[in-house]
Amino acid sequence: MRFGRVVVFLLLSSVGFASIVDDVRVELAQNNFAGANAKLSAYRSQQGDTPEYIEGLSWMARAALTAKQLDQAESFARQTEKLSRQQLYNRKLDAEPHLPTALGAALEVQAQVLVARGLQSQAVLLLKHAITTYGATSIRPRLQKNLNLLGMVGQAAPALNINQYLGTRPTALAQLKGSPVFLFFWAHWCSDCKAEGPILTQLRSEYASRGLKVIAPTQLYGYAAAGEDAKPRTELSYIGQVWSRYYSGLQDVPVPVSKANFDVYGASTTPTLVIIDRTGQVAMYHPGAMSYNDLRAAIERVLTN
Repeated sequence: MRFGRVVVFLLLSSVGFASIVDDVRVELAQNNFAGANAKLSAYRSQQGDTPEYIEGLSWMARAALTAKQLDQAESFARQTEKLSRQQLYNRKLDAEPHLPTALGAALEVQAQVLVARGLQSQAVLLLKHAITTYGATSIRPRLQKNLNLLGMVGQAAPALNINQYLGTRPTALAQLKGSPVFLFFWAHWCSDCKAEGPILTQLRSEYASRGLKVIAPTQLYGYAAAGEDAKPRTELSYIGQVWSRYYSGLQDVPVPVSKANFDVYGASTTPTLVIIDRTGQVAMYHPGAMSYNDLRAAIERVLTN
């Protein structure tokens, strides 16, 4: 059986695949679901239910969802969640990278399957329960993102933590009511964020006279240039260098630095773009980059309503 194209980004060596996860993603990128499933089965017979196997299984769930094969997507996602929970009897979720990726994807796919079946309220309950269970782990922002996609638009924008920041001191969102606000969640390592910078610069220059305010939240990741481990003070300095170099047209935009902001806004994808209307309600919530034209249209809708 072949599924619809799955867009994946792979970091593979020129001499072979780094892991079963890469093997599975390669097969799925070539629309070869049967080949991916066969590789997973062969791996499992030799290695058992390792975190790598479980992450590979989660990619099967994602591929099935992309192909709108809802029953299979749900089956793979439930199996992934079950095996992940079994692993958690003996380890913490964030002890290694594969398990949180797998479990986060499994819960995400199950919620999206429910939405596709018209069961949005059940999807919301699933995600809220998962956030309660895994709120102190690395998958919290991913779960919050999915919950926000279902219900954040039209709700009051959560307050930002503005205690630590770079550049201009941020103004609390509550004090910006009456002005539309654009939140640009970005990361120092994010190439898509850098590509979005000139677009945001242009839009800000066009709409500043009509009251548009821009805030650019970011957070510490524990590393700096070339992925080298960095203490907070060092990484903060590096963030400032990246902001100065790649966002030259936004130097007077306040940059709050807080993981809490990413958690509450579910900014597991960077950039995450949020527009808040004059009443303080979220008018747009979009994980991922957007084009100039699409963003301009979204801002216009807020300004004319």
